[in-house]
Amino acid sequence: MSSTARRPGRRLAAVLVLALGATGLLTAPTAQPAHAAPSGPQPALAQWIDRDTVVWKGAEPSAAQLEFDTGRAGAAGRRLRLTPGRLTPAERAAFPHLTGYPAFTVDPRDRGLARTALRGRLVAAQRTADGRRTTTGVQIPGVLDDLYGARARHAALGPVFHHGRPTLSVWAPTARTVALELDGRTVPMRRDDRSGVWRVQGTRDWAGKPYRYLVTVWAPTVGRTVTNKVTDPYSTALTADSARSLVVDLDDPRLAPTGWAGLHKPAAVPLRRARIQELHIRDFSVEDRTSRHPGQYLAFTDRGSDGMRHLKSLAAAGTSYVHLLPAFDGATVPEKRADQDRPRCDLASYAPDSESQQECVTRAAARDAYNWGYDPLHYTVPEGSYASDPRGAARTVEFRRMVQGLNGIGLRTVMDVVYNHTAASGQDPHSVLDRIVPGYYQRLLDDGTVATSTCCSGTAPEHTMMGKLVVDSVVTWAKEYKVDGFRFDLMGHHPKANILAVRKALDALTPARDGVDGKKIILYGEGWNFGEAANDARFVQATQRNMAGTGIATFDDRARDAVRGGGPFDADPRVQGFGSGLFTAPNTSPANGDPAAQRARLRHYQDLLKVGLTGNLADYTFTDTAGRRVKGSQVDYNGAPAGYAAAPGDALAYADAHDNETLYDALAYKLPQGTRPTDRARLQVLALATAALSQGPALSQAGSDLLRSKSLDRNSFDSGDWFNALHWDCADGNGFGRGLPPAADNKDKWPYAKPLLADPALRPDCATIRGASAAYRDLLRIHATEPAFGLRTAAAVQSQLSFPLSGKDETPGVLTMRLADLAIVFNATPHPQHQTVAALAGHPYALHPVQAHGADRTTATASYDETTGTFTVPPYTVAVFHRR
Repeated sequence: MSSTARRPGRRLAAVLVLALGATGLLTAPTAQPAHAAPSGPQPALAQWIDRDTVVWKGAEPSAAQLEFDTGRAGAAGRRLRLTPGRLTPAERAAFPHLTGYPAFTVDPRDRGLARTALRGRLVAAQRTADGRRTTTGVQIPGVLDDLYGARARHAALGPVFHHGRPTLSVWAPTARTVALELDGRTVPMRRDDRSGVWRVQGTRDWAGKPYRYLVTVWAPTVGRTVTNKVTDPYSTALTADSARSLVVDLDDPRLAPTGWAGLHKPAAVPLRRARIQELHIRDFSVEDRTSRHPGQYLAFTDRGSDGMRHLKSLAAAGTSYVHLLPAFDGATVPEKRADQDRPRCDLASYAPDSESQQECVTRAAARDAYNWGYDPLHYTVPEGSYASDPRGAARTVEFRRMVQGLNGIGLRTVMDVVYNHTAASGQDPHSVLDRIVPGYYQRLLDDGTVATSTCCSGTAPEHTMMGKLVVDSVVTWAKEYKVDGFRFDLMGHHPKANILAVRKALDALTPARDGVDGKKIILYGEGWNFGEAANDARFVQATQRNMAGTGIATFDDRARDAVRGGGPFDADPRVQGFGSGLFTAPNTSPANGDPAAQRARLRHYQDLLKVGLTGNLADYTFTDTAGRRVKGSQVDYNGAPAGYAAAPGDALAYADAHDNETLYDALAYKLPQGTRPTDRARLQVLALATAALSQGPALSQAGSDLLRSKSLDRNSFDSGDWFNALHWDCADGNGFGRGLPPAADNKDKWPYAKPLLADPALRPDCATIRGASAAYRDLLRIHATEPAFGLRTAAAVQSQLSFPLSGKDETPGVLTMRLADLAIVFNATPHPQHQTVAALAGHPYALHPVQAHGADRTTATASYDETTGTFTVPPYTVAVFHRR
C-alpha cells in the first residue's frame, strides 16, 4: 500500500455485490412514468455549483439555459437563463478541479426557481454557433449544499425520541414527495422547504415497528421519475437482511446489558503509545472449539475460551486496543444462518497444495457467512450476521456486550469504519443514499458517472450532508456503543476538514453529559493518495502528509515495505527485504538483482527503518548509509519523502494487516525455502519488533504472533473460514497448507505457492508457534514498561534516539539504536553480530530483564562487553539492552 498513487491491494468486497446483481434483500424500486423524459441516463457535463453559477465542461462561451419540468402532466417546461461568466476566488477554492471549465451565471431574475428546478428532470442546453442544440445532464451537489446545507447540517435525522414519542426525519430536498411506510401502512411526511428535511412525528406505539421511506424522485441513472422504497440512512436498527429499518431508541434501558451504564473501561492509552491487534469478528472464534458462541459478538463474552485467554495474555503484556474489522451492517452476507451456504466438500481431505479447496470455497463464497465487511449498507447499525438473532435489536445488545467483554480483559475497542464508498449506487437494491437524493452522496466524475477508485461506488464527504453523516455516525458509535477509537478506511478520500470535524465532535463528548470522554478516543486511518481526489485535486485530503501534526495517525507503508521487501504489487512475491534475507540470506529470485544491487537496496531499507523507528518524523536528522546527514523527509520512498510526521503519533507502524499476505506468508515466499522453521519464527518476531519498538502507535494482525497463515492468500476478503479462521490451538497448525489460495486474486502466484505449500517443513510445530508468541509478548512488556518508547515530541526523539553505527560502514542486515538508557540491536542476518559503540565503552549495560528471564533462551544469550562497548547478538534476533 504505497503513498505513490498506488491503491491498496484490498478485498474489493462490495464489487461482489455489483457482480451478483440484485439478491432480493431489498424491495426493488417501482417506477412512475416520467414526463417528456429520455429513456435512460445521459452524461452530466454541467455542474450547478451554487445558486449563482453553473460550470459546463465543453460548452461554448455563449448564452445557455437550465431546462426543467415541474412533474405535472401537461405542464410546460421551464428554464433558468445562463450567461457566460467566471468563477469567483471563493468558487475556485471550493471547486479547484473545475477552474479550467467554462462558467455561467444564473440570471438573477430566475434564481427564485432553483428549488423548484431541482425537484424534477434537469438539463443544460445551448445553441452552438453553427445552430446545433446541445444538451447535457446537470450535477447538483454544490447547489444543494448552497441552498439547504446551512440548515440541514444541524438537523437531527433518523428516529429521534422525545418523552417516548419518535420523530422520523430524512433529508430529501430533490424529492417530489416522501411518505413513511410503517408496519404496512403509509403515513404522509411534511417537508421543511428551508432544509429539505421531511419529518413525521409518531406515537409511542411506533417503537419497535419496521419502516421504510417512499421517495418519489427524479433518478438520472434511469432517466425517469421513480418511487423508491428505501431504508433509513440513519437507521438505528434493522430487520434481518436489512429489509426494513426499525423505530428504535438506542437509549432504551432494555437494550443496555447489565452494568452498561457504569461500564468500567481500561485506562486510556494515548495514541503515541497504543499497541493494537487488528481482528475480524468471525475469524476470532468460528473455529475455536472452546467458544460457546463461534463467529458471534458474544464470543467476546466467553472469558474461558482459548481466543479470549490469548487476548487477555496480550493485554497483560501491553496490547491496549483491539481493532475490529468492519462490524456495521454490510450488503454481502446473508444474515439468517439458514440462508448461508457453506463449502460442500471435505476440505481437510485434499492435499496442502491442491486446487480443490479454493474451488469448493469459491463456489460457496457468494452466499456464505464470510466477508471482511468493507461493503457498507447502513453505517450506524451493527452487522446482523454476527448476532445470535439478526431480527430486531439483539445485535445492539450483543455488540455492547462485546465491548464489555473486551474492556473486561483490559482492551479498549477500535472500530474500522468505511465511509469512503457504498456497496452500490443508482437504482441498485443495495443503494440507500443514492435512491433518496440521486447524484448527491456519491462522488461524481466530470461526466457525471460515479467515481470508483475506491473499488466501489465512492462517496463524497466533501458534500455537506455526506460529511455530516460521517460525523453523526462516528459520534453515535462513540456514545451509544462506547467505542474507543476509529480506523478510517481509505481516509485520503476524505477531506482533511471532515476528519478534523470528527475529531472536534468527539472532543466535545464528556462523561457527565454523554457517558464517554471523547478526548480519549483515538483516530487513525489509511492516508493513501490516489484516485480522482489525488494530490488535493478537489480538496485538501486526509493523506499522510496532510494529517501530520493533527494527532490523527496514518499507516506508515515505508517501514512495512522495508522489513518485508518489495511492495504489495510485485509480480514476483520473492522480492526480499531487511527481515526476509535480502543480501544476507538470498533466495534464487532474479527480481532481487545481483549481490551489489541487493546490498545497496538493503542499506536503503535500513534507512527507511530508521525513519520508521523514530515515528516516521519528517525533520528527524541522522546519518544515512551513504554517510550523509539527512532528514527523514529527505530519504526517498518510491519518489516520495519517507518521513512525513510532525510528532510521534502521526504515523502508525505495522508489518502486516488484513490486506495482502500475512507476515508469515510473505516470509514463506521471500526466505530461501530451506530456512528452518525456528529461523522463520525468529524473523517473524524481528519483523514485528520493527513496529512494536517504534515511536508512535503500532498495529499487528491478530495471530501474527502465532505465525498466522492464510495459505498464501493475498486478498482473503471473501475466502471463507477455511482460509481465514484463527487457530488458537497450535495443534491445529497455523493455517499454512490449507490448499492453493483462491484463483481470483492469487492464480498468477500459484507457481511460486505450490512447492511451498507442499513442503511440510513450512508448517510450524507447537513449540515454534508458542515460542514466537512468547517472544513477541516479551517485546510488548518491554515497550509497556519503558517510558522512552512514548516520547511526546519530535525534539525529544531527536535528543534521545540515535543510530550510532549508521553510515557507510553500517553492517548490512543489522540496525543498532540507542534510546535514552536503552540500546536495541536488530540482527536480521543468519550469523551472530558484534556491534561496537565506542561511545558506550565503560558504561554498564545488560540484556533487558524481560528478555534475560524471558521465553526465548536464544535471545537470552545476547551479551555486552563493557570494556569495548560491544553488543553481541545471536542470528535472527532483536535484543534490548538496559543501562544498569
